[in-house]
Amino acid sequence: MHIVILNWWALALRGVAAILLGLLAFILPGVTLVGLIYLFAAYMLVDGVFAIVAGARAVQHHGRSAGLWLEGVLNILAGIIVVAWPGPALVVFIYVAAFWAILSGLSLLTAAFRVGRDHGEWLLLLAGFLSLAWGIAVALWPIAGLLVWAWWIGAYALVFGIILLGTAFRLRARVQARHAP
Repeated sequence: MHIVILNWWALALRGVAAILLGLLAFILPGVTLVGLIYLFAAYMLVDGVFAIVAGARAVQHHGRSAGLWLEGVLNILAGIIVVAWPGPALVVFIYVAAFWAILSGLSLLTAAFRVGRDHGEWLLLLAGFLSLAWGIAVALWPIAGLLVWAWWIGAYALVFGIILLGTAFRLRARVQARHAP
């Protein structure tokens, strides 16, 4: 059984974390930019840890894990940079977020081609393209207002999280179907 299928729960946790970030961004749109930066950094750290866990499990089962490791390390590095230097991060946050989203999208696109059509490839492709498009949009319009930023992050995180959660439940159903008597 493919390793991504066995790690459906890690994908589900990543989806839930993204949905929570999205909801917080919409519920608390007046949060200060520093608060938004720390919230986004926390999400990047949590998402990075789960991606690395999925990569480590892939290695244990002789699966391919380079995309997951790369995504996890990049997420954690971006989160650490934002937490370590919040003052300068106010200026570079936009570009760190854009760079992270672009690389994360490319990593997801790579992973999608390894999953296969029967295991939710199109959902991972959608998540990868969404992340890539969001990163490019953020890089092109960096002077957006705080409220717009909160909405962008909220919308991105909600859609991304729903896609990941949907993919996880599809993979879980496949695991259950294979183990059914």
